[in-house]
Amino acid sequence: MQLALFDLDHTLVPFDSGMAWTEWLAVQGVLPADAPQRHLDSCREYVAGRQDIRGLHRATVGPIAHLTPAELARLAQSFADALSPRLPAASQALVARHRDAGHRCVLVTATTRLIAEGFAQQFGLHDLIATESARDAAGHLTGEVIGEPCWGPHKIVHVEAWLARQSAPRLADCAFSAFYSDSASDLPLLEVVQQPVAVRPDDRLRRVALERGWAVFAG
Repeated sequence: MQLALFDLDHTLVPFDSGMAWTEWLAVQGVLPADAPQRHLDSCREYVAGRQDIRGLHRATVGPIAHLTPAELARLAQSFADALSPRLPAASQALVARHRDAGHRCVLVTATTRLIAEGFAQQFGLHDLIATESARDAAGHLTGEVIGEPCWGPHKIVHVEAWLARQSAPRLADCAFSAFYSDSASDLPLLEVVQQPVAVRPDDRLRRVALERGWAVFAG
């Protein structure tokens, strides 16, 4: 298999998808007007190391736990449609080049599938590997994560599990593999693909990329 993997936030899109989702829900009246500020506060706690990725996930999906599965599906599709004009042409062209080269294009993101699925569709990606949100018996979000979040070293585990479901070779045995990311948290996956690419990298990832001669894109 020839594989092109893409992170979402600040990589394919120059913004945080969870924040964009929260802002959009507030504009629609689904969430209160102060919801974006509360979400931003959670993001700052995460960046400061005072909240882990599970806590950030709860901050994103907890406020919509009261919505039914049908309501969530409708809102997620409307959100994806609304975000379409904000998708960078350069990112769309990048994905298209990989598709044209015969590469299997996959979004690999810590973002919950509920939000990420629309982006995967809009970019024309072949598949999506995301954090899976737990639901109760009625289909309502619980705020928790099924298994491990698709973040950091767990991204490798999720990618390998996905490859196994495709009856494809392990990542190390793929004929071609590339991964695009902005974050040093993705170093475990960047270090095992043939073509690691830093996109709008944070300071740590930029330093590592320059030291190792990886490609660095401004986005």
